Amino acid sequence: MAFDIEMIKAVYARMDERIAAARKVVNRPLTLTEKILYSHLTEGNATKSYERGKSYVDFGPDRVAMQDATAQMALLQFMQSGRPKVAVPSTVHCDHLITARNGAAEDLEFANKESKEVYEFLGSVSNKYGIGFWKPGAGIIHQVVLENYAFPGGMMIGTDSHTVNAGGLGMIAIGVGGADACDVMAGLPWELKMPKLIGVKLTGKLNGWTAPKDVILKVAGILTVKGGTDAVVEYFGEGATSMSCTGKGTICNMGAEIGATTSTFGYDDSMARYLKATGRADVAALADGIKHHLTADAECYASPEKYFDQVIEINLSELEPHVNGPFTPDLATPISKLKEAALANGWPTKISVGLLGSCTNSSYEDISRAVSLAKQVAEKDLTSKAEYLINPGSEQIRYTIKRDGFLDVFNKIGAKVFTNACGPCIGMWDRMGAEKQEKNTIIHSFNRNFAKRADGNPNTYAFVASPELVTAMAIAGDLTFNPLTDTLTNNKGEQVKLDAPSGDELPTKGFAVEDAGYIAPATDGSSVTVAVSPSSDRLQLLDPFAAWEGSDLKGLKLLIKAKGKCTTDHISMAGKWLKYRGHLDNISNNLLIGAVNAFNEKTDSVKNQLTGAYEGVPVVQRQYKAKGIGSLVVGDENYGEGSSREHAAMEPRHLGVRAVLVKSFARIHETNLKKQGMLALTFSNKEDYSKILEDDTIDIIGLTSFAPGKPLELVLHHADGKSESISVNHTYNAQQIEWFKAGGALNIIRAAVGK
Repeated sequence: MAFDIEMIKAVYARMDERIAAARKVVNRPLTLTEKILYSHLTEGNATKSYERGKSYVDFGPDRVAMQDATAQMALLQFMQSGRPKVAVPSTVHCDHLITARNGAAEDLEFANKESKEVYEFLGSVSNKYGIGFWKPGAGIIHQVVLENYAFPGGMMIGTDSHTVNAGGLGMIAIGVGGADACDVMAGLPWELKMPKLIGVKLTGKLNGWTAPKDVILKVAGILTVKGGTDAVVEYFGEGATSMSCTGKGTICNMGAEIGATTSTFGYDDSMARYLKATGRADVAALADGIKHHLTADAECYASPEKYFDQVIEINLSELEPHVNGPFTPDLATPISKLKEAALANGWPTKISVGLLGSCTNSSYEDISRAVSLAKQVAEKDLTSKAEYLINPGSEQIRYTIKRDGFLDVFNKIGAKVFTNACGPCIGMWDRMGAEKQEKNTIIHSFNRNFAKRADGNPNTYAFVASPELVTAMAIAGDLTFNPLTDTLTNNKGEQVKLDAPSGDELPTKGFAVEDAGYIAPATDGSSVTVAVSPSSDRLQLLDPFAAWEGSDLKGLKLLIKAKGKCTTDHISMAGKWLKYRGHLDNISNNLLIGAVNAFNEKTDSVKNQLTGAYEGVPVVQRQYKAKGIGSLVVGDENYGEGSSREHAAMEPRHLGVRAVLVKSFARIHETNLKKQGMLALTFSNKEDYSKILEDDTIDIIGLTSFAPGKPLELVLHHADGKSESISVNHTYNAQQIEWFKAGGALNIIRAAVGK
């Protein structure tokens, strides 16, 4: 029987009435996205129609998922809420803190020693508050969620931007910061701006070398890294139903790379097959009973332009395999054009490493299709040219592919199998020689390829492709190789061509596992003690942030004016810093150290207005904080894209930054700033970015009459004695303004529990 089956029954039982009420107030057919959203309103049956892109709406998600790096801060906040137990089913997954170095067994043993304190903390908090705990080695959060918890028509949030992976099973699954997770676990409504809708109609059918990954690589090229902001992408059409459930998950997963709130597919036979194969025939039977509610009304797909804000159509029969990158996931190049692009741009063409796996592409189907190519190395008397590394998505996947002989095939081409964990995908790769910062190319089936993300080397050119293409190009060791048309020279000097990949959607013998890695919480956790040592450098209990002082903010110093792409990786790096995710003061030493200073084109080098010296960003900010001086961070477009990590919002808050002013925000980061009591502001006129000077002192005027839709004023006091004013916008609603006034949303929760 599936986890939380009674909760799923309850969700399905209310859908008929809630969808009928929504259809009545909206007064038109409903998309799948709208059906799920309107059936999860905290008010119950809808009483009004919400405006896409404008209305803030309170929802009641069905469950919460957290990975170990972000769970620490989420649970440290939840511990302050005063609640004895989580209000909705919740889980913690230990997948981020395991360094990929020598291989699965050795790396897992090292992680269990290195992060023992953190794992014990997460395990004890989970046990105390009724949270399911997946121990280190159990698998990557999103693969484990897909295998065990995702269900069609459900709504979940997770403290990781790739929570959206569960859209492959027909969910509305959204990445959030830990404060949002804390709200839902505490039983409070969760607020989201009613998203716009992007419809992607898929016609035809995938064939040959083309994989589900190529759909999202193509979409990323069309929409770019911010084209999906504040929107849900809903896929439909014959091409959608012809794909596997895990293939749909891959597409939804990388929706995070276009800034989408989430992505989803309607319930179909592939989802039913996957549910049954993963031991959830009971969920499939329930979904079959209400399948008309688990897809859009027919009119929406028949005339999508009437019901979606934007419609994209892709013919899968004509879709070409793509390779995206380097340095950004939206630079999409069809394989037939890759050689030309590589040579024209001077990209290193020798592939040093091919990497398979991650939460995006670690399903049985992914690995079985990759192994069909690995088999050809021996069959065609080839020698694989690049190093090949694998991260299985879960212990269930690893156990099953070992049983089916896949790992033996990979071993024969010299592959190294890492722990069932994120590893290189999130920067937890101790890559030998990376410190030399040599120019090189890698190709992987991950989702992100920002500079320095995988191995810390800014000169590693990382390209994103399907598992099939990654494997073929690792065998060739050459970025200019096109497996659809090119041949390879084998050990006999013969020209041989790789056959197109093939594989099974699901294991013919069924999935198998001895120990999936799940630990259930205590029925009554009231006697469980959660200990955090005051001297720990990994964990630190939180102190509440101070409330707003009730006046305009004056005398703020410019901390940094960031230029160009500034992701959450730039604001709060992962890699070696992951170990401090539970210690706010220690991890704050990485604040904005990856951001490029617009005034000197350097990273981690800003002018200290107290001394005139150039120092590291956190070094300067700590001096401002010690003097009681607030500061302002200025950024460019899509500031805070990428990971959901709320540390990128908590660190500046902790160190005394009062506001972040940018040309535009990525959705999750803007929300995280608001939740922590920060001011998230945008230029009314983007050209005013140029008016911010290095030695500016800034006043923020209008806070005493802070109101929704009402711009604020910034007064820039320049070093030459001149001043000028600019207008800045915000998207705060009445409730979010209360978060600001209280010093953060958690302060309001705590106060409510104390009454």
